[in-house]
Order: sequence, then C-alpha cells, then structure tokens
Amino acid sequence: MTTTAVRPHSDAVAERLPGIWGLGLQRGVLELRQFFRQRDQVVFTFAFPVVFLFLFASIFRDDVQDAGITASQLYVPAMMAAGIMSTSFQSLGISIAIERDEKVLRRLRGTPMPPAAYFLGKIWLVLVTGLLETVILLLVGTAFYDIDLPSDAGRWFDFAWIFVLGLTACALLGIAISSVPKTGKSATSVVVLPFLVLQFISGVYIAIDTIPGWMLNIGALFPLKWMCQGLRGVFLPESAQVLEQAGGWEFGRIALVLGAWCVGGLLLCLLTFRWKNRREG
Repeated sequence: MTTTAVRPHSDAVAERLPGIWGLGLQRGVLELRQFFRQRDQVVFTFAFPVVFLFLFASIFRDDVQDAGITASQLYVPAMMAAGIMSTSFQSLGISIAIERDEKVLRRLRGTPMPPAAYFLGKIWLVLVTGLLETVILLLVGTAFYDIDLPSDAGRWFDFAWIFVLGLTACALLGIAISSVPKTGKSATSVVVLPFLVLQFISGVYIAIDTIPGWMLNIGALFPLKWMCQGLRGVFLPESAQVLEQAGGWEFGRIALVLGAWCVGGLLLCLLTFRWKNRREG
C-alpha cells in the first residue's frame, strides 16, 4: 500500500503569495493611487518648483558674466534638483511621520506583509513623482528659458545616474528624518526647515559664486548641492563651469558623494526607523 504525501495547506498558500518585489509593486500602486486622489497635494507638489522657477527667472533675467548663460537658465537645473528632493526627502519625511502618528505603520507591521514591501512601495511613489516633476520642469525650461536638451548619450547617462543616486539618497534621508518629529502635526516644520536652509546654501535660489565659502562648505556635506551641480553640468554649456566653486562639474566627486549618502542614508534608516511613535515606546 502506498501513501501520497499531502503538502500542508500553509505551504500551498505560501506558493500563491507574491514575493517581496511583487508586494512592493502592489504597495507602490496603492501609494500612487492615494497620492493622485488628493488633488490639492498633487497640484502643490508639481506646481511649487514651477512657480518658484517662474518667480526667480522673471526677477533675475540678465546675462551671467563670463558664463555664457542667463540667470534664468541657471535656475532651471537648480529647481529640478530641488524638485527631486521635494518629492523624496520632504514627501517621505512628512508622510511617514503622519502615518506613524496615526498608527498606520503599527497596523501594517502586524500584517503578513514584509516590511521591505512597505519601503519598496514608497520608493515607487517617489520614483514616479520625482520623474514627473523633472519632466515638467524640463518642458518649462526648454519652452520658456532656452534650456537645450543634451545631444549626446553621455550627458543623458550622467542625468540618469544623478537622478537615481540623488533620488535614492534623498528618499533614504526622508525615511530617516521621519523618526525625528514627536507627532505628525510637527512633521512639516521639522522636515521643511532643513530643506529650506539647504536650498539657500546649495545654489538653488542663490548663485554659487555669491554664497559665502563657509556656507558652501556646509552645503557640500549634503546631497542637494551636488545634485544641483551635476544637473547644471548636464543642461548648461561648458562655459558655465566657471561659476562652480571648484571651476568644474566634478562628475566623479558627485557620484562619490551621492553614492556615500545612499549608503549613509540606509544605515541611518536601519538605526533610527521606528514603527511606533515615542509615546507608545
């Protein structure tokens, strides 16, 4: 008499469950649906850098001495970098802090969903919104501010890795800083203040050659300054290198700094992230 082994029901169910990447993709679709359903948030997120670009480019329109560009052209890549950081660092830092305070994270932690799937969903969210923000600013820059798109594949490759490394570094820092606010209500103030300061000392609102050296050195410790510099190297002519602190684009150093922040940001997340707020222990 022969017997047939019966596979346990739990094993059969486990086989039908999607893996972490599949769950992360599903979570990302959910995050995107929730984001685009909030029309006021969508309009504010995508319009904010465009409005600031219009304001600064309208106020400062003169030619930049010895750089072969206008001041308005200088603002386009800077606002693109700020837009990438806004959709990653600022967005995640605020939203995750609010979800923690509203016990959303605690409920998710109690489900069978792997924790990695939650973070993959957030990465999909910032990837899509960051890419859309960049495309919008590129369209505005080429249509109204005489920005020329790169004509060779090398420059587009530079743009791709700057975008990916910059977005990843800022997203990880956003996840890390989300643990700083004590409540969801204070998250906006805690996250926006350092982001606003960095924009002023990283060459977003004020040209690099007019910022005091000690401020530039502080800004150089963070990703935004290098994202601005790298995107200027992609979309501005070679003559504009004279405006940089080191007199060149320094793509190698940009890659090293952004890569280091990706590693450092991941370590910060692993050391500081909490599923519960401080009141719950």
